[in-house]
Amino acid sequence: MKVRYGRLSGLVAATMAGVLALTACGGGDGAEDDGPVSLRMAVWSANEAHMKLFNEIADEYRKNNPDVAEIKFDPLPFENYTTTLTTQIAGGNAPDLAWIFENSAPDFVASGALRPLDDTLKKAEGYQYDDLSPATLKLWQNDAKLFAYPFSTSPFGVFVNNDMLKKAGQKTPAELIAAGQWNWDTALAAAGATAAKSGKAGLVFRDFDYKGWDNLATFWTGWGAQAWSEDGRSCGFNSPEMVEAMTTLHKAIFTGKALPGPGTTADFFAGDAAMTVTQISRASLLKDDGFEWDLVPLPAGPKGPYAVSGQAGIGVLKKSPHAEQAADFLAFFTNPANSAKLAQFFPPPRQSQLTAETLAKTNPKLKPEQLQKVVIDGITNGVVKPSHAGQAELSQQVRAALDPLWQADADVKGVLDGVCTKIQPLLAK
Repeated sequence: MKVRYGRLSGLVAATMAGVLALTACGGGDGAEDDGPVSLRMAVWSANEAHMKLFNEIADEYRKNNPDVAEIKFDPLPFENYTTTLTTQIAGGNAPDLAWIFENSAPDFVASGALRPLDDTLKKAEGYQYDDLSPATLKLWQNDAKLFAYPFSTSPFGVFVNNDMLKKAGQKTPAELIAAGQWNWDTALAAAGATAAKSGKAGLVFRDFDYKGWDNLATFWTGWGAQAWSEDGRSCGFNSPEMVEAMTTLHKAIFTGKALPGPGTTADFFAGDAAMTVTQISRASLLKDDGFEWDLVPLPAGPKGPYAVSGQAGIGVLKKSPHAEQAADFLAFFTNPANSAKLAQFFPPPRQSQLTAETLAKTNPKLKPEQLQKVVIDGITNGVVKPSHAGQAELSQQVRAALDPLWQADADVKGVLDGVCTKIQPLLAK
């Protein structure tokens, strides 16, 4: 999907404008301290397995880099991650490095807040820069410069509680796939029946919770719908494809009871739902002594099979007082050896490592077939979640305009028309 870099708005834009103003006044990359430095990387995950691996890589780096005394990974809440990050930057408390989500990539990349990485990565010994897939770099480039390393291009799949489905007398997705019947009609029917039988949830779009609307791209893409046009100038929420997709979703929530309704939460990994749409990084939440589970591709939509990926980059903040050391650590953190280690949670951009055999070595919980069909095929054939310059303001407007949709008597077409009324002026600028 193409994104427009020309316009910045909302909190991210204001913050980035302030950063640029400081740079223009002579701030440069920040003064380097004498003696060993401490680096801080803002991350969205506080997962114990993720933190353990990150710290192992950091400890290895510090053994050969005495000028870096400490590397701290600072988890920020997922729900307001970007807002918290930009607030830190505006307040003069910017981290040295930060994860950046795909939906705010255009703003960060175009703003000048990030240090270019090309030279550092290409010069790092044994880095193999040319192994990085060009397709994974596009979102993080501007004016032929790379401003963040795409450390994770992670397709969405469906984690399945086979025990719950079988107990409810439903076919598993694996059985439906074998019969050529794995689509949203059968998935939602099985989810609704299982919810009715078990008293628990049927299917959950993780991290949606009637707020994170862009996660629904994992659903509406099956109808050929888009939040906005490829050039980013025209609203797509009131297209016939989107209306059909959201009507199907609305019925699944309020009539079929396939999804938990607004105000109700259910954690698949705690055994509270039959299925969840999420990424493989969540596999670490599965318990060895828990239920029988599976991971399968997204159900086919009316337009046929499809895939959707989330993407995250790691950038070095230009205003970091230790930007040079931070960039050097990033080169180490993402070199071929460490990229292979990170691949157990975050599908890498390295073409040589995107094979089922390679990924299976660091993903013991996932079968090669699951990795091939969900991860590798998803990266090869999928689209990335919506992103656009001025995403902060756009997201707020879309979320507010969609709120009336989450009522049993909602006028789906009318609500979606209202979304376009709100955001079209922003898109057209």
